[in-house]
Amino acid sequence: MLFPLPLPHAGEGWGGGMQRFLQEHAMVEDDPKPRWHVGRVQRARARDLRASPTDAEQVLWFELRAHRLDGLRFRRQYPLAGYIVDFACLSARLILEVDGGQHYQEPGRTSDARRDAVFASKGFRVLRFSNLDVLKNLSGVLEAIVAAASTALPPPNPPPQAGEGYADPSKIIDPPSSQASPPPLPLAGEGWGGGSGASE
Repeated sequence: MLFPLPLPHAGEGWGGGMQRFLQEHAMVEDDPKPRWHVGRVQRARARDLRASPTDAEQVLWFELRAHRLDGLRFRRQYPLAGYIVDFACLSARLILEVDGGQHYQEPGRTSDARRDAVFASKGFRVLRFSNLDVLKNLSGVLEAIVAAASTALPPPNPPPQAGEGYADPSKIIDPPSSQASPPPLPLAGEGWGGGSGASE
């Protein structure tokens, strides 16, 4: 006997409490997207960064948002593995960082290398662009992003071979194009007997 599922708790919605309930009771598979614990402080910091982007981040976000760039979904100021990244495409496992001048001096370079190593250990690739690159050479930046995302995506599935999905062409008896058309409908009063009902 099936019992109705309980309603989610206030503020969780169907994607929050219900998803967790179904996973706990083995009713759905685990979500393939990575899940990170995001603390309250880090979440608030990400919100603040979204509210006050740099000029270069605004320009790049205009091109990335709403799947505008090659159909890829990007998130901005996204908390990931204990850090907040400028832009992340989870499906392509790609991170974009738009760096100011401080990232090209010694303390910034060391910190960035440490962050990149953490992301690489989680299977992400990092592309770094300077603010000047984004503002002066946006088309080149977008081409580099598309190229990196296409190499990160898994190759498309090949069409199925005989016996794997499509029917084996040698075993098709009557292809649909060679089938005879159905007989015409009888006229009013004739019925399906094939005539006016008179004996032959």
